[in-house]
Amino acid sequence: MDDDKILRLNLDKIHTTKMGIDRIERNLGLDTKDVVEWCKNKIKLSDCSIIKQGKNYYVTIDNCVITINSYSYTIITAHKLKNK
Repeated sequence: MDDDKILRLNLDKIHTTKMGIDRIERNLGLDTKDVVEWCKNKIKLSDCSIIKQGKNYYVTIDNCVITINSYSYTIITAHKLKNK
């Protein structure tokens, strides 16, 4: 099964820590009540790119990258892409 399908089938398992919430909000400049739900909604979009490298999934969408541990489904961080 493709990595993107596996991640999308396990959306209900995706979570993060309090520190993760703070880091994601700060890195992306988000003002939302539910960071995890925001990330899940990005993963659901058909035009996002999902790749698995080593132990992590990397979801690229809307000029940002969301990093998710592929074993625990913990959102580790998210950051904006740097313009080249």
